[in-house]
Amino acid sequence: MSRHVAIVTDSTAYLPPPAMERHGIVAVPLTVVLGGRPFEEGTEISARSLAQALQKRRSVTTSRPSPETFAEVYRAAATAGATGIVSLHLSAEMSGTYDAAVLAAKDAPVPVHVVDTGMVAMALGFCALAAAETAESGGSPDEVVATAEKRASGTSAHFYVDSLDYLRRGGRIGAAQALLGSALAVKPLLRLDGGRIELLEKVRTASKAIARLEELAVEQAGASGVDIAVHHLAAPERAEALADRLRERVPGLVDLHVSEVGAVIGAHTGPGLLGAVVSPR
Repeated sequence: MSRHVAIVTDSTAYLPPPAMERHGIVAVPLTVVLGGRPFEEGTEISARSLAQALQKRRSVTTSRPSPETFAEVYRAAATAGATGIVSLHLSAEMSGTYDAAVLAAKDAPVPVHVVDTGMVAMALGFCALAAAETAESGGSPDEVVATAEKRASGTSAHFYVDSLDYLRRGGRIGAAQALLGSALAVKPLLRLDGGRIELLEKVRTASKAIARLEELAVEQAGASGVDIAVHHLAAPERAEALADRLRERVPGLVDLHVSEVGAVIGAHTGPGLLGAVVSPR
């Protein structure tokens, strides 16, 4: 079904496929390079394969989509009837994906509004879903962008990792680097802040860190309508247990998604990741 404003995002949004199909959202894949071989995230490599590779300490790197890939997606949207496109992407502090989209937008056949959401994972996914709903209701490109930016401003993302070593190797921890020496000896809790991954707290045990993650999610959720996503990598039991507790404790819960992160984020967090994204409506 064609729509006045088409919504494009990237594979790090980790949106459930049924939601993407229902709203006509297109996700441009980032690339994971494993053992020297490139794979498109979400289509050619599974999170489980990545986790196994990381556990074996195999070389894993990631790269942005090319501007040409974005250009093809924008042309396809225009051919399908879109008269405008809103392209929502993970934080430009973490990836060159936003820059590639901006380059492609310059020569697109219809106007393209490229947005650096400052988010990643379902923190980005919830922005894309909100944008799609505004587009479906007849909103202009500017209104769709405003919806996405408002959703991003109210969304929080906290996560627990078993070790900061993967983030250290990938250079993805920003100002937290100064704390690595001591943080590597404990269990870190991190947050997405200003488009960067920052160390929030250092906790002595995994169980205490996960309990603190739960408390942070409940605090952020409040009592009104809110969507939550619980992410993990190779930790499905942890994720389901956290999701069950949040269902009981968040009175204003509307939707709750549980999903394993893809290879791009997993490459930088490592197995054992547990995250909670809270996005008020």
